[in-house]
Amino acid sequence: MELAHYSDYAVRLVNTEEPARNKDALTSVEAVRALFGESVQMARRVTDTDVTRFRNVRGRLRAVFEAADGGDHVLAVDLLNSLLMEFPVSPQVSGHQYLDDEGRPDWHIHLADHPSNASAGYAAIASFGLAFHLTEHGPDRLGLCQAPPCRNAYLDTSTNRSRRYCSDRCATRANVAAYRARKRLEAEASARSGRSADTAQESRALSEL
Repeated sequence: MELAHYSDYAVRLVNTEEPARNKDALTSVEAVRALFGESVQMARRVTDTDVTRFRNVRGRLRAVFEAADGGDHVLAVDLLNSLLMEFPVSPQVSGHQYLDDEGRPDWHIHLADHPSNASAGYAAIASFGLAFHLTEHGPDRLGLCQAPPCRNAYLDTSTNRSRRYCSDRCATRANVAAYRARKRLEAEASARSGRSADTAQESRALSEL
């Protein structure tokens, strides 16, 4: 498993909440377990207590994205380092589940499950993955969707650092809104121009009387 994959853990957790819409999907043990994806062993350790813990970690991870998205990269790094210190990772060399074309282990770095509880394990993996992405691509690649009211987190992997939206759906919605706004301004400008022309014509007519 590539280390870059772990950054998805952070995005997945942050996006369980939509603050602008007052929506929160992280309300049950089942919802927390779903975050782990294929990591069934880690998910089994989730308890009711972890729901509150996950929400706390979610808020701290969102703060990292908010700082990075706002251009305060030093703050983003400081917040992320605080998470890394509190939730250290346990890297291991693994390969038993992945074989190359010749049937030999495809050795890779794997982050081991945290021994204490599910939320600590998830926080460690998510924080490390986000740190890997930040140092590999830069803090300006951590963003929040620019299509109001959505503020979902995303990781920009575009070649020209041009990503602004969390999904194609939000990009389309933003483009449609921008198009309608332009048309509205054009219509208003046209109406003002028409009124100005009418006023000028009336003035000329009056001057000829």
